[in-house]
Amino acid sequence: MGGLAAAASCAPEISFGQAAASATPVRLGIASYTFRSFERAKVIEFMKQLRVDTINCKDVKDHLPSTSPEAEDEAVAAYKAAGIRLTAVGTIYFSKDEDDDMRAKFEYAKRAGVKVIVAGDPEPKVLPRIEKFIKEYDIKVAIHNHGPEDKLWASPLDVLKFLKGMDPRIGCCIDVGHTMRAGTDPVEAVFAVGPRLFDMHIKDLAQPKVRESQVAVGEGIMPIKKIFQALIKIKYAGNVDLEYEINGDNPMPGVIESIAYMRGVLAGMA
Repeated sequence: MGGLAAAASCAPEISFGQAAASATPVRLGIASYTFRSFERAKVIEFMKQLRVDTINCKDVKDHLPSTSPEAEDEAVAAYKAAGIRLTAVGTIYFSKDEDDDMRAKFEYAKRAGVKVIVAGDPEPKVLPRIEKFIKEYDIKVAIHNHGPEDKLWASPLDVLKFLKGMDPRIGCCIDVGHTMRAGTDPVEAVFAVGPRLFDMHIKDLAQPKVRESQVAVGEGIMPIKKIFQALIKIKYAGNVDLEYEINGDNPMPGVIESIAYMRGVLAGMA
């Protein structure tokens, strides 16, 4: 067995998510998009191998279907039976400024039992309607920034410009890779977003402006320890979800390396 696999498997029989949380306030999870090439049963198997017990679930493959309440309930029950807790849903796209479409998305999150929707690229004109449903459902919406290709939400700082005076339950999901590529320091972004930070997607880059330079966390230039320190300083209560977007057909070597590295950083901080 390789060293990285051993690091994942030769662990105490507790969730490493729980172990990290007991040492520091930073909680590690997985964005299910990491395992986008695999069905839910395999995702659960991967999560058990990693000993990570929290997931930000996306409607990809059968991870958390939005096709029917019954299909979603089946998925939620499968995660619960495996000891995996859903912490957020998304990325979900609010493409229509219509009550029926928006209500369906909030009902989807409610059935999943989560308090955070990660939202992708909503037009500013739909934000007041999103805010209305946030107040009705008491579910937070975290707008995900998507880097320089995104003309609206390149950086978390762009998101903040539109949120002044809005309900405090609408905020950001900081994607640290896209943030760096947009020319924003991810650490500064954490402090700027502060109480409006509801989720984080974490990854690493070998080159600050190159999307294709993603590597396993710890192999690149992302200031992981400083990001964790910033999260602790702002008393961040959400999850740090690994979103590993490379090697889609064989992600586990990089995922194991990434989780092991972040656990090592957290252990050192504790």
